Amino acid sequence: MKNKALKRLIYSLWVLLVLLSFFPFKSYSSISTNTLRIQNDTVINNSGFKIKTIIIDPGHGGKPSASTGHYSHGASGSYSSERNVTLAIGFKLQAAIEKELTGVKAVMTRTTEDDVSFERRAEIANENKGQLFISLHCNSLSDRTIREKVGTKRHKAVYRTVRVPDRSGKGVLILVYGLHRTREEESAIQKNQVGEESELDGGALDPNDPMTIILTNEYKRKFRQQSIKLATLINGEFTDTDGRRSEGIREQGIYVLCHSAMPSVLVETGYINNPDDEKYLNSEEGQNEIVASIIRALTSYKKEMEQVSQ
Repeated sequence: MKNKALKRLIYSLWVLLVLLSFFPFKSYSSISTNTLRIQNDTVINNSGFKIKTIIIDPGHGGKPSASTGHYSHGASGSYSSERNVTLAIGFKLQAAIEKELTGVKAVMTRTTEDDVSFERRAEIANENKGQLFISLHCNSLSDRTIREKVGTKRHKAVYRTVRVPDRSGKGVLILVYGLHRTREEESAIQKNQVGEESELDGGALDPNDPMTIILTNEYKRKFRQQSIKLATLINGEFTDTDGRRSEGIREQGIYVLCHSAMPSVLVETGYINNPDDEKYLNSEEGQNEIVASIIRALTSYKKEMEQVSQ
């Protein structure tokens, strides 16, 4: 009993040290379900921390329908599909990360056109001990419904409702996980982060243990604020450096974002059903520019997170 009590004391002191020195936070405010605004960026970083593994998640993939046998490959343009565009950008980003960011390994959740489930994507991220998760997607707008006149009957106009493509969307959008899925994120953190710490207490993880709750909340706060930080950097590169239109940073209930126990962002690289964006997304120049913007953001993020606090 005495040994166990001593263990608990040591573990509690260790947790306190973690809370005081390990977790870098950044102040931010004005979070809504539509737009996130970042203010008062003051970062305190822990010494010795290094980013070693970044997960790249090319969105969607070929998934045959049970009824038709046809593939569902995410959004589509007039001649291209999301599954192919995101995979091409993903490979370029992987190569650029391993070339430009010294000592960093980039792991892909999908390397073929075949689909990978949301659950498996998150598992790959956690199994590889990723420290950042970047999901790549192409945006699209649903068809609009309009009423058009088709003739007259008994001196009255006759209309019909038709669907027409909406190609008005343009530019980038960055997503972070929605707060309404907090419990799912807490579960992922407990399994993949706090679970390892519980070994110091000589037993299995107890989700109701105060130390578990404290660590989970601190990891959650850290990951959310760092997700917003990375999203802000990427968005700034797209708009300020590349001059692209942006719809900003929003939160959304994305499965892979809240189930990956690490800072995570989803990058909507453009509207594939917009003719201009589709041409850009399929061009070497456009893909290289997207990758270069993300690399610049990652370089800034990595430098900031790894700097030694004074």
